[in-house]
Amino acid sequence: MTRPVAPRQAAATAATTTAPDPAGKASPAHTPDEMTASGATADPSGATTDMSPPTVDASGVTAGASGVTRVAGGWAGVLLTAARPAGPMLVLAVVAGVGAAGAAIGLIATSAWLISRAALHPPVLHLMVAIVAVRAFGISRGVLRYLERLVGHDAALRTLTELRVRVFRALAERAPAGLAAFRRADLVQRLVADVDAVVDVLVRVLLPVTIAAVVGAGSVLLVGSMLPAAGVALAVGLLVVCVGVPLLQGLVARRADGLLAPLRAELSTGVVDLLHGLPDLIAHGAAGARLAAVADTDARLRAAERRSAAATGVGAAVTVLSSGIGMLVGLVAGAVAVRAGRLDGELLAVVVLTPPAVFEAVSGVPAAAQRLAGAREALRRIAAVFAAPLPATEPADPAPLPTGPHTLRLAGVHAGWSADRPVLRGFDLTLEPGQRIALVGPSGAGKSTVAALLVRFLDPTAGRITLDGVDLRDLRGDDVRQVIGYLGEDAYLFDTTVERNLRVARADATTAELEEALRAARLLDWARALPQGLGTPVGEHGVLLSGGEQRRLALARALLMPFPIMILDEPTEHLDERTAAELTADLLRATRGRTVLLITHRTEGLSDVDSVVHVGRGCAPR
Repeated sequence: MTRPVAPRQAAATAATTTAPDPAGKASPAHTPDEMTASGATADPSGATTDMSPPTVDASGVTAGASGVTRVAGGWAGVLLTAARPAGPMLVLAVVAGVGAAGAAIGLIATSAWLISRAALHPPVLHLMVAIVAVRAFGISRGVLRYLERLVGHDAALRTLTELRVRVFRALAERAPAGLAAFRRADLVQRLVADVDAVVDVLVRVLLPVTIAAVVGAGSVLLVGSMLPAAGVALAVGLLVVCVGVPLLQGLVARRADGLLAPLRAELSTGVVDLLHGLPDLIAHGAAGARLAAVADTDARLRAAERRSAAATGVGAAVTVLSSGIGMLVGLVAGAVAVRAGRLDGELLAVVVLTPPAVFEAVSGVPAAAQRLAGAREALRRIAAVFAAPLPATEPADPAPLPTGPHTLRLAGVHAGWSADRPVLRGFDLTLEPGQRIALVGPSGAGKSTVAALLVRFLDPTAGRITLDGVDLRDLRGDDVRQVIGYLGEDAYLFDTTVERNLRVARADATTAELEEALRAARLLDWARALPQGLGTPVGEHGVLLSGGEQRRLALARALLMPFPIMILDEPTEHLDERTAAELTADLLRATRGRTVLLITHRTEGLSDVDSVVHVGRGCAPR
């Protein structure tokens, strides 16, 4: 039966840290234990499966990766979807902008007529309408311009906020399994700089182009009604500025504009990698080469920006030239018409001075076209985030969460970080209430994949995973993660205090509860001895703590939540044998009374577990 699904909601368990390592190799089948039937079948050929994360191109998107797709015209869909809620405000901004530009042109035209007419010394009453019109145009121009900027930027910033939230939600829905094709720095670039490009598109592209189209058409009709030849000349000049110049700029800087967003992402990624890996790079004498690579990326970015700026300069020059030619044509044609008696002398000034005001109103079109060319790539990169597949889908009609005691069962599960390259084949495992099982196996055997499946970071491609008989795919991911806690291999510690890192799990936890969690993780005496106690900073990624302290602090954070089931994924990774054995014992002691799945590649220190399941080597019950 087909399972209806809805977009997965963003969720994060209190103990959730970094993504389980998607790298893995298939392992041979092993025999099931009669108490914890566990099986993992490799590819029948026995060949290993390379599950390392795919490589990325300069844009941060996998080249040909199955996990990320680019949809033709997707950038336009992203823009329209984001701008739709602000549609009425954008329409108001366009109306105000047209009014402001029209008032500016009306001010110039009316002033030109008024001065020319006044030179003939008519009765002052004949000038009163023009005088009032000049005042009205002058006042309304400023008011409408302010309104256009206020409403337009408000709409753009609201759209920016909405789109940024949507992008973040899309990232959260796909994390961690669905983001293997992206670099972290590149994701930050997409969330920040690429989303900022939307403001440019709305405020500096859509608004000026729409306003220019309306004002330009109206001005051609106005001038053409007085002198057809001048109207034709103005229309030709506007076509040159609004169509010809963008095409010329495209020829000059199309490639450069398309490279700006990817090069900025590449530079951001390079700088972040350089900063994070600086100690190792210095130790191996490779800092110079890495710095040179970053400098090369920066040089290519500067070159693209210079080429883009050159195109902008060409557009500005052609716009000024077109304005001057339009004025000159109007002057010559108007003078001929006045001599022939086909045009009043007062209107000659209007015909000559109106085109510069019109060209000023449409002068933003070439720059808008160039900004759109640069923003398209940024919007495509955002579209690629939305196009990334959901590794776990939320049910349209979720089942209620079972009340427990909870039994977890995996039956015939096939799963992997790529749909066409499963790591697990026919995997079986049962976790009874209160049972403590160690899942042991080499790197790449699929242990972390099991953890991702159990906390609904990933859905199986075949088989079933049930919680008290209810398929996990019928439960909301947030509900599952209220029952199953996950302590990852590299628990993320925020660059803040010990207390605030603990409160990530429970913001309302009392000081006594924090201390109890630290006591269970054997960190209470350590925390009390810190210079500022629980208010002591831990540094970025917990750099001010030792490896053992980092893992114990992550354990304390996980223990703050009353998870009946705990998944401990490689908690002793990168620790020496003695520290690893002590931490394993403390983990099992602190989680006594809970169902525990301890994932590790070590066999030492497992005397307190009920059963040891060797992935790929059979099962050894203990």
